[in-house]
Amino acid sequence: MKGLQVRLAHVVGKRPLSRTDHWSFLFGQIAIYSLVVLVLTGAFLTFFYDPDTTQVIYQGAYTPLRGVLVSQAFASTLEVSLEVRGGLLMRQVHHWATLIFIGAVCVHLLRLFFTGAFRRPRGLNWLIWVALFVLGIAAGVTGGILPDDMLSGGSLSLIQGVTQSIPLVGTHLTGLLFGGAVPGGQVIPLFYRLHVLLIPVIMVELLVVGRWLLRRHGHSHYPGATHIPPLSSLALFFATCGMLTLLGTVGQINPIWLYGPARPGTTGAGAVPDWYMGFLDGAIRIMPAWEPIVAGRPLTLSVLIPALMVPGAFFTVLAAYPLIERWLTGDSRIHHTLDRPREAAVRTAAGAAGMTFYGLLWAAAANDQLAHHFNLSLFAVTWFFRVAIVAGPVVVFELTRRICLALQEQDRQQLTHGIETGVLRRSPRGEYTEVIASPAQRGIHANQH
Repeated sequence: MKGLQVRLAHVVGKRPLSRTDHWSFLFGQIAIYSLVVLVLTGAFLTFFYDPDTTQVIYQGAYTPLRGVLVSQAFASTLEVSLEVRGGLLMRQVHHWATLIFIGAVCVHLLRLFFTGAFRRPRGLNWLIWVALFVLGIAAGVTGGILPDDMLSGGSLSLIQGVTQSIPLVGTHLTGLLFGGAVPGGQVIPLFYRLHVLLIPVIMVELLVVGRWLLRRHGHSHYPGATHIPPLSSLALFFATCGMLTLLGTVGQINPIWLYGPARPGTTGAGAVPDWYMGFLDGAIRIMPAWEPIVAGRPLTLSVLIPALMVPGAFFTVLAAYPLIERWLTGDSRIHHTLDRPREAAVRTAAGAAGMTFYGLLWAAAANDQLAHHFNLSLFAVTWFFRVAIVAGPVVVFELTRRICLALQEQDRQQLTHGIETGVLRRSPRGEYTEVIASPAQRGIHANQH
């Protein structure tokens, strides 16, 4: 039986025979297993999808669209959704796996950040997960373009606007990307090759390198962590596959037959991108219309700043944070034991501020929906986000820092005076006193229960 467990662990995840037992370590595994599902379902879909943008008359099974001029890409996506056995399930599982993969990578990065798991010797591992986050977003965007439906057309319009906003070379880059006229017949085949071949290969190679680094440096761990057998990794793999299959079965997502083929100007007001692109949409929505004239040419700062400069700065700081912290603290030691977030007040406060910045941009993507459903002025909602995006991270940083310092002081008090147990004892003389336990005794008592 033990040999079977070792072989199963080798096939599924190639994990060591034991690993640190903490629930926060599961997100990295969920991301890996979601990527496995993405590769398998994507391989299935490639047998039926045609990235051709040639216009054809639709004559498929979906009656409301019969006789409508659509692209071959849209027609093949409808075919795999409505005519291929199991095709719709595969499409929806593939889409849900994308959302879960990016979400798991995002939460895993938060775990690495707040516990200090990016410190030496794991700085390269941090860069790998940041790169996986960016590549996951790129895979989601390129894959979302492929159906050539109404939402795809809206995304292509955004990509066109962002590309054209780049000074000096924007127009030339747009021509290279779209092949002349927009949307053209070149961009979908190009994104198909990126989505199916280049991006997955890079992601798998990064995970292989990350796996090699893990074996070289070992797992980081919390003080006093226990261990669990590797077979639980296999259970998590099947649980991830089962949950993604359940979501693909009962959770409808991207029903392109309801959206219709891509047409200029057909994107509805309520159409929004997937959650991982919400921050970009929100940044563009709340950015003032700044378009100064420089050297006789308009500079579209209203798109350039929120769509390129802000995300570029955010991900650059995110990738370089291990070096930034090492430079600020002068700590170049090797760390294998993780921190509690309260133990690094400034780092935790910076992480909370970054989450606030990202979250406010994400929420700003729904400024029109917020104004509509709460009967508010769109102008007022937009200005609220403009002020909050500047003031919010500062307020959250200071508030989080003070909370961490207060928790540190509480820990010092407990080490000095002990922990209140709430247990009262009466002495023979009739006086009542509370039992005070040492932190070690409290930990032993908790483990026994």
